[in-house]
Amino acid sequence: MSLPKDPFMLLSVINMKLRDFYSSLDALCEDMGESKEEIEKALNNAGFEYDKTTNSFR
Repeated sequence: MSLPKDPFMLLSVINMKLRDFYSSLDALCEDMGESKEEIEKALNNAGFEYDKTTNSFR
């Protein structure tokens, strides 16, 4: 699956996957073969930060 380029769609997909399937962003990226840095960069640029305690971007 290719991740969406739109940051708000990306936020929705990543948070859903973190909530339903993965215990951490690292686990998601490893399993999906995605770059953690690229996901964080795209979402940080849109004003979202990863919160380990909630396992989601906010």
